[in-house]
Amino acid sequence: MSVAGAAQAQYRGRGGNVSLGLKAGASLTSFVGPDAKNFFNSRFGFNAGIFANIGLTRLIAFQPEVLYSQKGAKTNTVDVKYRLHYVDVPLAFHVNTDGFFFEAGPQVGFLVAAKYQAGSTSTDITPGYKSIDFGYLAGLGYQLKHGLGAGLRYNGAFTNFSKSSVNGNMTTQPRQRNSAFQLYATYSFN
Repeated sequence: MSVAGAAQAQYRGRGGNVSLGLKAGASLTSFVGPDAKNFFNSRFGFNAGIFANIGLTRLIAFQPEVLYSQKGAKTNTVDVKYRLHYVDVPLAFHVNTDGFFFEAGPQVGFLVAAKYQAGSTSTDITPGYKSIDFGYLAGLGYQLKHGLGAGLRYNGAFTNFSKSSVNGNMTTQPRQRNSAFQLYATYSFN
């Protein structure tokens, strides 16, 4: 009986099972939206954090996460980079089948810092950005029964990240959102 219980506890995402884990990976991020077209290129960053995978049924699991995520973009005309640092809280729902999973859900990001870098000069631009970024995620991956896993995820934003600005009698709201592809590895402690 204890062997059967141990085998079930090692299988991630089964009903009633909870596993905690670590996650880290690389990101390819950029800005999207009408005011970002033809102006920004992607830049590399990384993400890392913790998660809890909570089995709801035999096939469905809920996975809340807390991640440090680097986002941003670089301009395609001059040597200028935008570096945005977030604490992201994805709330992913997983559909699991024989180790493979599909994930989707909402995400909220909390801005920690924003930097504008032109050449070797870096400027803090955090006050010009919204402190909360609402978005979504979708991805797929594979989780071994004994800890290791890997996945590919897309994170998109519903909200523009820049604050509106007032110039005389005119208020403008730049229509730019965060966009990120993440390739990550996980280790699950069962």
